[in-house]
Amino acid sequence: MARRDAIVRVDLGDESATSEPVPEAWLRSYLGGKGLGARYLYEELEPGTDPFGDDAVLLFLVGPLTGYLPGEQRYVVVTRSPLTGTFLDSYAGGEMASRLAGSLEDHVGVLVTGRAERPVALSVAAGKVTVEPAGDLWGLDARETDERFPDAAVACIGPAGERRVSYATIASEGGDHHAGRGGAGAVMGAKRLKAVVARDGPPTPTDDLRTLRRRDEAAFADDDIGRWQAASETLETVDFADEVGVLPTRGWQEGAFDGAEDVGIEAARAAASGRERGDDPVPGGFRVRSASGADGESGEGEDGEETVPRGATPISLGSGLGIDDFDAVAALGSICDRLAQDVISSGNAVAWAIRASQEDHLERDLEFGDEAAARDLIEEIAERSTPLGDALADGVEAAAAEYGGEDLIPSVKGMALSSYDPRGASAMALAYATSDRGACHRRARPVEAEALAGADWTTADRVAAVVEEQNRRALCWSLVADDFVADALPPAHIAEWLEAVGREREPAALERIGERVWTLVRLFNVREGFSRADDALPERLTEPLEGGPNDGAAIDPDAFETMLDRYYERRGWDERGRPTRATLERLGLADLAVPESIGDGEPGGDRP
Repeated sequence: MARRDAIVRVDLGDESATSEPVPEAWLRSYLGGKGLGARYLYEELEPGTDPFGDDAVLLFLVGPLTGYLPGEQRYVVVTRSPLTGTFLDSYAGGEMASRLAGSLEDHVGVLVTGRAERPVALSVAAGKVTVEPAGDLWGLDARETDERFPDAAVACIGPAGERRVSYATIASEGGDHHAGRGGAGAVMGAKRLKAVVARDGPPTPTDDLRTLRRRDEAAFADDDIGRWQAASETLETVDFADEVGVLPTRGWQEGAFDGAEDVGIEAARAAASGRERGDDPVPGGFRVRSASGADGESGEGEDGEETVPRGATPISLGSGLGIDDFDAVAALGSICDRLAQDVISSGNAVAWAIRASQEDHLERDLEFGDEAAARDLIEEIAERSTPLGDALADGVEAAAAEYGGEDLIPSVKGMALSSYDPRGASAMALAYATSDRGACHRRARPVEAEALAGADWTTADRVAAVVEEQNRRALCWSLVADDFVADALPPAHIAEWLEAVGREREPAALERIGERVWTLVRLFNVREGFSRADDALPERLTEPLEGGPNDGAAIDPDAFETMLDRYYERRGWDERGRPTRATLERLGLADLAVPESIGDGEPGGDRP
C-alpha cells in the first residue's frame, strides 16, 4: 500500500516529468484533493494568469483513500476556470479514479504546466508519467478516444475541449463520467493535452482497509442516504425539485414542470437496462439506451449506445428546455457526453438562446420543446461552427454581451445556475452566491432541509446550514470521496480510515480542515480580484416564479444582503468578503494573507 506523499511534475513544453515530495505540512493541513490542489495552485500560479496560457497550472489528483473507500471512486482536476476566472475543482468517478490511484503508486497526482507543440497524452504506470504523441487522437470524441485504449482507463477531452469551449469537460469511460463544470477540458485543449491514460489496476488494500470497507458498506446500505442512493441515485432530484416548486423550467421562468414525471425517476427506471455497478452496495447510475430522437426508436452507433444520465441531465436538458420525453433527453445527454461538454451549461446555453429568440435578440426562431433544434445548437457550440454557437461557447454572459438579453438565464461569477431555483429556497440563494467556483449546487444543498423546515427556518439557520455543508464538502473533496458515502461517515470513521493509510487525524482536526480549505480557496479568489460584489445574485431572481408551489416567490434583495452579512460574520470574513487576519491565524493560513488593495473592484474579478 502506497502512502502517496509525492507528486509528478510534468512540463509539456519540454515533455519532461519529474517526481518530487509533497511538503509534509501540506499533507497534514490539506490531506489531498481539493485542499492540496488549492495549496499548489496558490503557490504555483501568478495572479491573473490566463487559464489558456503556457503558465497555467493543471492538476490531476487522487485522495489518500482513493481506491479503498466504499462507493464510487473519484479523482479531481484543479485549475483556474476559463469560464469564471475562479478557483476550479471538478470531480469524476468510475474506473479511471481507482486505476489512476494504482498507476500513481506513492504519488498523489500529476501537476501539469506548459504547452505541448503537438497533441500529446500522459501515460501513467508504475508511479511514472511519460509524454506520448497523440496526433491520431486529436479530433476524436470521448467515446472514440476511450476505445483506442481497451486495456487502460482514460480521462480525455472531446471536440469541445479541443476548441476551448469554456465549459468543456474531461470525460472518463467514454463519457459516462465527467470532471464537469467550469471548463477544465478547455484548459487541457489549450495545452494540447488530449488524454491522461492510467495503465495499471486499482491499488491493493490491506486487511485493515478491507475490514473498514465491509463495515462502512454495510452501514451505508442501512443509512437513509444509502437507501435513497440505491433506489434512485440523483435522478430523483427531478421529482423532489418539482414537488417543492424549485425545478428550473423553460429557461428559469417557472418552478414546476408539467412533464416532470415523464423525465424523472420512474421514467429512468422504465428505460434502464440495469445499474452502473450492478449489485454493488453503492450501485451507481441507471444505464439506459440512448434513443435516436423523440420518437424513441433506438438506432446503431451514437444514438443506440448506452448512456448514464445523472440528475442534471433531465433538469438542464429536460424541464429546462421544456422537453418531456425521457428518450429525447437521454439522447441530448449522450451528445454532450461524446462532445465532452457540460450538460448543465449546455442546457442553460440553449435555454438562453430560446429566450433570446423569443425576445427578438436573435434572427433565429427557437422554441422550448424542440429536441432537434437543441441538438443542433449543442453541436454548433462544441464546433464553434456558427456565430451563435461561437458566442455561447464562452458562456451565457458572453453571448448576452454580444447579442443583448442580459439576465435571461441567472448566473453567478459567470457560471449559470444548476439544479434548484433559489426563489423557492432562500438558503439555496446564499449557497449559489458564495459558491467558490460559480453557481454550483454541489457545494451546499440546503434546499432539502429548508423544504422540510418550512417557515420555521431563520436567517441564522440558513447561514449555519450553508457554512456547515460547505465545510463538510471541502473535507469530503480533500479526501476525494464519494459525496453520498462521505455524508454518511462520521468523523471518527474517517479518522480510522486515515490511520489505516498512515495519516493519523483526530476527528476535531478533520472538521477544521474543511474550514481551512474553504478559506484558502476564498483567498485564491480574492487574490484574483473577487469580492462581495461577485457574491451577488442576478436581478432575474427578483422576478416572481410562475406556477407550482412557489408561484409568485422571488428573492428579496435586502433580506439577501442581510443573510450575506451574517454569512461573512460566521466565516470570520470582513464586510467585503475577505478573511480577517484573526481567521487566517486561527486556521493556520496567516502566511498567505492577501494585500489590502485586492478585492475592492467592480464585479467580475479578473475574468479571463
